[in-house]
Amino acid sequence: MRKLSALLGLVLVAVLGLAAPASAVTVAKTVSGAGAAGSSASTKTLVLYDYTGEYAWLGEDYGMMATNLVSHFGAWTAHPVGSYTAGELAKYSAVVYVGSTYDEPIPTAFLDDVLATTKPVVWLYDNIWQLTARSSDFATKYGYTWKGFDVSTVAEVDYKGTALTRDTRNLAGIMDYAVYDSAKAVSVADAVRADGTKFPWGIKSGNLTYIGEIPFSYITSNDRYLAFSDLLYDALAPKTAERHRALVRIEDVGPDADPAELRAVADYLSSKKIPFTVAVYSRYRDPKGVNNNGKAEDYTLRQRPLVVSALKYMQSKGGTLLMHGYTHQLDALNNPYDGVSANDFEFFLAHVDANDAVIYDGPVKNDSALNVTARVTASRADWMMAGLTQPTIFEPPHYAASALDYKTVNTLFGTRYDRGLYFPGVLSGTAVDNSVPHMVGQFFPYTVRDVYGSTVIPENIGNIEPEPFNQHPAVLPADLIANAKANLAVRDGVASFFYHPYLGTSYLQQTVDGIQGLGYTFVSAAAMTTVA
Repeated sequence: MRKLSALLGLVLVAVLGLAAPASAVTVAKTVSGAGAAGSSASTKTLVLYDYTGEYAWLGEDYGMMATNLVSHFGAWTAHPVGSYTAGELAKYSAVVYVGSTYDEPIPTAFLDDVLATTKPVVWLYDNIWQLTARSSDFATKYGYTWKGFDVSTVAEVDYKGTALTRDTRNLAGIMDYAVYDSAKAVSVADAVRADGTKFPWGIKSGNLTYIGEIPFSYITSNDRYLAFSDLLYDALAPKTAERHRALVRIEDVGPDADPAELRAVADYLSSKKIPFTVAVYSRYRDPKGVNNNGKAEDYTLRQRPLVVSALKYMQSKGGTLLMHGYTHQLDALNNPYDGVSANDFEFFLAHVDANDAVIYDGPVKNDSALNVTARVTASRADWMMAGLTQPTIFEPPHYAASALDYKTVNTLFGTRYDRGLYFPGVLSGTAVDNSVPHMVGQFFPYTVRDVYGSTVIPENIGNIEPEPFNQHPAVLPADLIANAKANLAVRDGVASFFYHPYLGTSYLQQTVDGIQGLGYTFVSAAAMTTVA
């Protein structure tokens, strides 16, 4: 059985509220980017993040995650809050400040502009006390003030009638408040303590929305990250109508696939009038003969005409083929399993530790634009010799690649369909830090154009895995349907999952029926990259 092709442990850092040491090591640049396909040409967001001391990398990570999300709405500019200049905010539709470092030095020009502007301001977590101290009448004007961080165990955040999860390993605390005027200061969501009592997870008053924690740590498919993703609509696209679309991707299809399984999946989805995507790697390798009694195997699509015929059949039934790497494995390495295609990573190194957990190790040894381009070129040749139309969408195997790889893929495709890994240095324009402890992963509930410049078609609710492995529990249709239900909290979000054809069609039918029962409409990947 092939291994899970998703990044499930997304952001497992919670180093929040950290004191800033004396100075930053590097000087970050101001970086700008275009909005996602179909976004507003007139909307432009300023993203500011903390960037002093030894945790500058963390501030940049969170800044990247905020930047990726705001790209859904339009163009953006990002830089450290410390380099803000007076009047800068006036050039933008809104500003998002990510306060991750306790007592980060914030220019008074920014504080004064926030207090004076009528444009939407979204402020996350730390240093709200610097804003209130700069105002002589903050409590009167906004109807509340901060009290201090509540470090109670909070496993649930209630947002507009939806109970979203919050990982209890996150011990950083959530800001609590004294509310003086409930007509002005309105809770955007409620944090629920273990004893059932509640307090505001965030407060909106006038043009200022304050979130009492960083919503990017320990994110999963159904947690309070979705509340923040939706709240951005209030600031950047408040007239957006509610709409809920779904996507399905058939995963890990290579020359070794069973044509009958592919045709069965295509027939079912076609019978439901559901468009779908098929993730294809063009060369199958088993260099150690793991699945062939010790005898190595190596063949391409062209050498398996029945598989090619099945792929063309899938296209005729509404399927779109994407490139899912070249071999979906790396040389003869156990990376991390056995070197067999569809099991292993191709553009990143990993191993399985003594606790049966997959551990990311970093970029491959020959990591370069040349390496990525060579593998893509070889795969394109396989597609051509098999008589298949060249794909326009790329998905890195197991959603893992280096910053350089992602940037190279952007030049070759421009569109990915995945969850991404992000590294310090990409947003700040400094030397990229590829160290695994400093990288973060992110999924999206809507289309974005991420910091690598790629349009990213979202996959956000996971996949079916009937058996537990590598410390991951089994995942059944009910779990994906529950994730889809949570994602209804995002007013124009999606429920996007992937599915392995060797599982047959029963689980697929259950999942599709459940998601449609929630009111989602299945669309093609192309629908996520065009103007609505």
